[in-house]
Amino acid sequence: MATAPRPRTTTREPEDLARRLTAWLETRLPGAKAVDVTVPESNGMSSETLLFAVEHPEPPFRNCALRVAADPAAYTVFPVYDMPRQYRTMRLVAEHTDLPVPRVLWLEEDPGPLGAPFFVMERIDGQVPPDVMPYTYEGNWLHAATDAERARLEEASVRIIAHLHDQVPHGAADFLALPGEGDPLRRHVRAQRAYYEWVVSGLPRSPVIESAFARLDELWPRDAGEAVLNWGDARIGNVIYDGFEPAAVLDWEMASLAPREVDLGWMVYLHRFFQDLTVSFGQPGLPDFLRRDRIEEAYARFTGHTPRDMDFYTLYAALRHAIVMLRVAYRQVHFGEAAVPGSAEAADTLILHHGSLAAMVQGSYW
Repeated sequence: MATAPRPRTTTREPEDLARRLTAWLETRLPGAKAVDVTVPESNGMSSETLLFAVEHPEPPFRNCALRVAADPAAYTVFPVYDMPRQYRTMRLVAEHTDLPVPRVLWLEEDPGPLGAPFFVMERIDGQVPPDVMPYTYEGNWLHAATDAERARLEEASVRIIAHLHDQVPHGAADFLALPGEGDPLRRHVRAQRAYYEWVVSGLPRSPVIESAFARLDELWPRDAGEAVLNWGDARIGNVIYDGFEPAAVLDWEMASLAPREVDLGWMVYLHRFFQDLTVSFGQPGLPDFLRRDRIEEAYARFTGHTPRDMDFYTLYAALRHAIVMLRVAYRQVHFGEAAVPGSAEAADTLILHHGSLAAMVQGSYW
C-alpha cells in the first residue's frame, strides 16, 4: 500500500481550468479575476475540487472552492453527478441546522464553461484527517493527537450526524427521496443494486458483493423507523477541523432520505476499513477511536434514539463501499493501471476489504 501508485483522479488540465474559470467568473462578478488556481493533490475520484482566490474590490468571498462534476471521459465512479442537488442540499442544511456547512455562492448548470456543471462555495481553512496514507497510520496530526483530543473530535463528529438528523424539518428534504416503490430503506438498497449492476456491466461480477446482498435480505430490520436527511458520506475525512472541532462539513453528493442508521453504519465502517488496513500492515492504528459502541452511545445521548439493527447497517456500509472500490479498480483497468481479473473470484480480490466483508456475511466479524 505504501508504494502503490495513487489511481488517476482527473483527466482535466489545471491550466485550462484556470483560464476557463476566469472567463466564467467575469460573467458573474464583472471585473473579477480568478487567481491562485490550484487542483489539490487530495482530489477525490468523484466530483473534483478546484481552489482559487477572487481578485476584486468587493468579492463575496476572497477564498473559494469549486466542485465540478466528474469528467465523463474519466470513467466516472458514479453514473450521475447532480450538482444542483448537492447545491440545494447544502443550502438546506445551512438554513435549518447549526452544522458548519460552507456558504454556497454560485451554481452553474451549463456544462459549457468548464465542461460539466459546478458550484462555488466559500473555502474554509483547517485540517482534514488524511485518506492517503490513512489517519490511522503514524505520521499525521490526528494520529499524533492525545486520546482526549481524539475523543473530543469523535464526539463533535457524531454530533454532526445527530444534529443533521434532528434539525432538518420533516418534509424539507423530500427532493432527496429516491425513486421507486417501497419505504426509503427499500429504495436505498434497490439503488445500490442498480449501481452494482452498472459497475459490473460487461465485467466480472463479485461473489462476495452478491452474497452480502443476500445476507441483507436475511437481516432486514423489522422496523426501519423514520427517514431523515442522511449526509451519505458520513466520515471524518469529509470534515475540515479547526483544532478538534468541525469547521466545515463537506461532500454531500451521496445525501438521501434514509433511516438514521445508514449514516451511522457508514461512519462506523469507514473507520474500521482504515483501522483493519493499518493493522494488516503491522501498525496498531487507533483501536480505541470511533469504535462502534462509542458511536452508538454518543448518538443515543445526543438524540434520544438508540441505534438498532447495526449488524445490518454496518454490513450495508461495507457492501456499499465494496461496490465503490470495485468501480475504482475497474477504473484502473480502464486506464491501464491494472489487469482485468480472470475470474469472479479474482474480481473479489480487487476489493481491499473483501475478507472483512465475507466475515460480516458469515456473522464472524464483530
